[in-house]
Amino acid sequence: MQVSSFSNSKAGTVGFPNSQFFLAFKASQLGNPGFLYEPICTKKAKALNYSVLYEPRGSKQSVSCSKPLKTGNYSNQEMGFLKSVKRNNNLFSVRAKSVMDVSKVVEKDDVTEGKSKDSGGGGYDAIVIGSGIGGLVAATQLAVKGAKVLVLEKYVIPGGSSGFYERDGYTFDVGSSVMFGFSDKGNLNLITQALAAVGCKMEVIPDPTTVHFHLPNSLSVQVHRGYDDFISELTSKFPHEKEGIHKFYNECWKIFNALNSLELKSLEEPIYLFGQFFKKPVECLTLAYYLPQNAGSIARNFIKDPEVLAFIDAEVADTCFIVSTVNALQTPMINASMVLCDRHFGGINYPVGGVGGIAKSLTKGLVDHGSGILYKANVTSIIIDNGKAVGVKLSDGREFFAKTIISNATRWDTFGKLLKKQDLPKEEENFQKVYVKAPSFLSIHMGVKAEVLPPDTDCHHFVLEDDWKNLEEPYGSIFLSIPTILDSSLAPKGRHILHIFTTSSIEDWQGLSTKDYEAKKELVADKIISRLEKKLFPGLKSSVEFKEVGTPKTHRRYLARDSGTYGPMPRGVPKGLLGMPFNTTAINGLYCVGDSCFPGQGVIAVAFSGVMCAHRVAADVGLEKKSPILDAGLLGILGWLRSLA
Repeated sequence: MQVSSFSNSKAGTVGFPNSQFFLAFKASQLGNPGFLYEPICTKKAKALNYSVLYEPRGSKQSVSCSKPLKTGNYSNQEMGFLKSVKRNNNLFSVRAKSVMDVSKVVEKDDVTEGKSKDSGGGGYDAIVIGSGIGGLVAATQLAVKGAKVLVLEKYVIPGGSSGFYERDGYTFDVGSSVMFGFSDKGNLNLITQALAAVGCKMEVIPDPTTVHFHLPNSLSVQVHRGYDDFISELTSKFPHEKEGIHKFYNECWKIFNALNSLELKSLEEPIYLFGQFFKKPVECLTLAYYLPQNAGSIARNFIKDPEVLAFIDAEVADTCFIVSTVNALQTPMINASMVLCDRHFGGINYPVGGVGGIAKSLTKGLVDHGSGILYKANVTSIIIDNGKAVGVKLSDGREFFAKTIISNATRWDTFGKLLKKQDLPKEEENFQKVYVKAPSFLSIHMGVKAEVLPPDTDCHHFVLEDDWKNLEEPYGSIFLSIPTILDSSLAPKGRHILHIFTTSSIEDWQGLSTKDYEAKKELVADKIISRLEKKLFPGLKSSVEFKEVGTPKTHRRYLARDSGTYGPMPRGVPKGLLGMPFNTTAINGLYCVGDSCFPGQGVIAVAFSGVMCAHRVAADVGLEKKSPILDAGLLGILGWLRSLA
């Protein structure tokens, strides 16, 4: 068995966190409080004359785009090449064979280094800091509208926590393998829509079971793709609560159907908002009614059995790897409804070749539409001039300027690191009084012998063995994904991938020597694997052939997340989504996107955030209609509503 860790694995293979290429990259970065062991480099880099697309390694990922990739040689390094191209309904189906040594470049617009804040914004309508799904959706939506966008990514591949890495023939998803928003119907299939907007699509594999719960008192519940099948199974476990169960999930469907009927754009843009209200007044009023409410409170209106309520808490807590990191009492009803219903309406659909293909496809579409992405671009500060965000500064000294700046970093990173302390707006202070950083995760990526898994094993599992009270405790519950159940091409023949998550706080990993840190990782991981062996897969430990362990420090280091956090968590019981900030900020020209903005965590949520942000920015740079008077009124009302939280 090959065992390695995120901070100490063998180089030479493309990897999310380690490879010889990344070590070279790491050495070029300035020290940053959010990252570990990054030597300072003061040499100013020469500006590039290309819009750069580094094609990451990913030979198993299938992408379809309406424009073929035009490449040209750049330096003496090789990025990758198209292995095969075939036509399919006027689309090109592309399978990319790639290597990590970059770069070929896409010969589109120049990547221009802005020399001064008076140079017309450096030619860019928007600069996006970070290439997570929220940032890429915002960037591509703007590019489609005609904006010139530059995405700056610290790492060498796009995607952030929706990226991928490869080891020894395995293709691992960095984050969750549970993919919402990939269906072919409705308005909440936001990933499908985002890809289609730039002429791309991906092959997907339907998942017949969203998650299999293994809970205290030997309670086992499978969340089937078919809603009736799921409800039948749940009510068979709790026949005395059949009516209450139906009523609660019917409330969820009421919200989901209202959302799904609307064209989703920025809730901060009044022309759109009023237009939707006049078209769909009942649906808009429905959402307004549920905006300040939480899922747990509504569930308790209909259900009294504490074990059923605990199951609903687990349903929502399960979304700590999808939407939330808290129980149902602290989870906005709108968020819960999106997930609890879309898994049946559109279903969970896994992209062929892995989750990393989403970011690769969006990146290619971005460049095809005349914008660019620059890798190894470590943004260390946002430049403010006369109270307006006008540009960014990189660790190598380069500065880029644009009309607007969009941060895909967490709000703690944006306002705590990229901006000077004196630039912290009052509304951000208020936000941090209401919300704290959600805990991070211990993650374990493993390659195992296929025979250890029973033939009818589900793809996703949630394990809470003994006590409901452990649901929100560190290491209390375990979320497990086995994406090779759906796509066997992700692993060598006769092998499966296990991707394990459990909550963990960065404080638990600080103050340790390197030796003690590595030893603790192995100890905690061994306990987690032993629990899965006892509960699900006898003989699991002896079947492990490859293992990597990541801690909150790993997530902080490689994903630029303050304390490894995955978004905000309310300090107490929130008033639904009232306290969540939207995309605009109190700093003119600065916008935020991602999991610390409305509507919160999860792939479908951050994609929604990206769509909303792009619409608001497009209005502000003149690509969409806007009304300054209505804008001021609406933003004032939204600010007042947030103050009520």
